[in-house]
Amino acid sequence: MNQKVKNLIQKLGEAIHESVSESENIAVVVKNIRDQGFDVMLMLEATIGLNQVESESEDSAQPALADPLSAFTRNDLSFLKSLRITLPDEEGNALEHDSDDEPTGDPAAD
Repeated sequence: MNQKVKNLIQKLGEAIHESVSESENIAVVVKNIRDQGFDVMLMLEATIGLNQVESESEDSAQPALADPLSAFTRNDLSFLKSLRITLPDEEGNALEHDSDDEPTGDPAAD
């Protein structure tokens, strides 16, 4: 990672810290906690993830209609799965999901 990106990440961290430090909402809540007789120590952890963006030609910029899943990264699919959103895979089956929570359409089975 080059020095310019490292500096930008540091500036991002400083901007997040400044936003929290200057937040009126946070200051009010901290004051209310202190008024109740407690000392407050606030520690936040931020995880910053970077993905290198590759330049694409015009032909590859549009995902192929034949493979709708090609537009999603593994992280995208994991996130959708955590929201219980399923997509068809290459064989026409749904991606793995918990089917116990979904009605089957058969009243006897529900």
